[in-house]
Amino acid sequence: MPRPRAQTGEKNLISQQLIELRRRNDYSQRYLAYLLQLAGYDMDKNVITRIETNKRYVTDLELKALSEVFHVSYDYLIDGKDGPESTNAED
Repeated sequence: MPRPRAQTGEKNLISQQLIELRRRNDYSQRYLAYLLQLAGYDMDKNVITRIETNKRYVTDLELKALSEVFHVSYDYLIDGKDGPESTNAED
């Protein structure tokens, strides 16, 4: 059975929001991976690259991890609604 894709054919819905959040916080992909690992999530730079380039599906656990690190809602990650709760993840 084929895996579902967004209407645009992409493998995930969060790539643009992830790029925006990372740039807004001035995080490199490597630094974001470091923060995720400090929070107990096994995500490396390659995972982040593949998510941002729509070459990888995103698991619910990864959504949770990114939501926690950036202090944003799931809704914001998925469809950009409600805006980020904080512009600096270190607050």
